[in-house]
Amino acid sequence: YQRRVRDTTHTKPNMSSTTRTLPNILICGTPGTGKTTLCARLTEEEPTLRLIDVNAEVLAKQLHNGRDEEFDSLLLDEDKLLDEMEGRMGDASGGFVVDYHGCDFFPERWFDKVIVLRTDNTVLYDRLAARGYSQQKVTENIECEIMQVLADEARESYAENIVVELPSNSIDDCDDNIQKVRQFVAEWQQAKQAQQ
Repeated sequence: YQRRVRDTTHTKPNMSSTTRTLPNILICGTPGTGKTTLCARLTEEEPTLRLIDVNAEVLAKQLHNGRDEEFDSLLLDEDKLLDEMEGRMGDASGGFVVDYHGCDFFPERWFDKVIVLRTDNTVLYDRLAARGYSQQKVTENIECEIMQVLADEARESYAENIVVELPSNSIDDCDDNIQKVRQFVAEWQQAKQAQQ
């Protein structure tokens, strides 16, 4: 999705994550890095976590301003999306796993962990080509991964201690990443209990 400049009315005071009973997790990365697969498997294997598939919501709820034909993508309306998500992300129970390629416009207070999936360029090229992406779109996404655009975006937008990059080149990587996220959730819950 292409983004338009947003207003900053969504930058409300930080909501303390100490009120959440489960952590909120953002899983982001260049298209084709395996976010949707990881999120689907994670929320299936860890039923206490609830999935927010941003792409599906943008389409289903018309949270966009039309289509950019040159880049073959929808023009995301960040304000509409943030308004749509605000109630759930502010839910005291937490436990949301958000699947989206970008990350810099989401409020920092929403997340306890930001995971950036990284994929080898050859693997990524094959995945994007298999999706039927135009050569321009494949090239744009490969360049984004080479330049670490989304990894840099995450590090600039969130506290360093909550951002982690994970490899996503194979089924084994996906299995490992699920275990790492589940371990994070368990450790986060233990730390919360120790605080009480």
